[in-house]
Amino acid sequence: MRSELRAFFAALASFTGGRVTKPALWATVASMLLLAVAQPSAYGLDFPMTSRLALPDSVNLTSQNPMAKNLRVTSGLPMASLSGQISEMAIVANLSRQVEMARTIVGAKNVTKAIMADEYGWEGEQYRCLNNLWTKESHWNYKAHNYRSGAHGIPQALPASKMDLIADDWRTNPVTQIRWGLRYIEGRYDTPCGAWSKFKRSRYY
Repeated sequence: MRSELRAFFAALASFTGGRVTKPALWATVASMLLLAVAQPSAYGLDFPMTSRLALPDSVNLTSQNPMAKNLRVTSGLPMASLSGQISEMAIVANLSRQVEMARTIVGAKNVTKAIMADEYGWEGEQYRCLNNLWTKESHWNYKAHNYRSGAHGIPQALPASKMDLIADDWRTNPVTQIRWGLRYIEGRYDTPCGAWSKFKRSRYY
């Protein structure tokens, strides 16, 4: 490349022309050289022709990496914290569905069956005894209220404020009423059939 440039400039030096022609020719050559130098730099700003993005190895992105616990999502919360919040939201949503279901007679019976089996191990005959008992007391109506005695809700708690032991939303939450009723029966009669036997003798439990 250098030898070619030397030959080019030698040819220019031997060029004969008028006094006006030769300076004009040299000015043109100088301009061409300036453009040749400036063109690759994009008007003076050098940019690399390619870019490289360095990423960590895939193993570094797994939860086994000690740094994984510090990874954050767009919400700004740690991944473990976000997972915990999602779990809590799922629990709240499930409880909300349970409450809405228990506002109907069939729903209240299904919710009670599930709680009895899961938390007390009561099934079959014990549920039948409870169904007889609470059908007599309230017909499974969470709004049932005895204005003479003050008993309230599906289990007809007396006084109704006893259900504060479970939660203070007992006036409108059938699941709170159900949970209090089951706990009361377990503590006083051991089983729903024990409570039903008491009711048949005394007309209350």
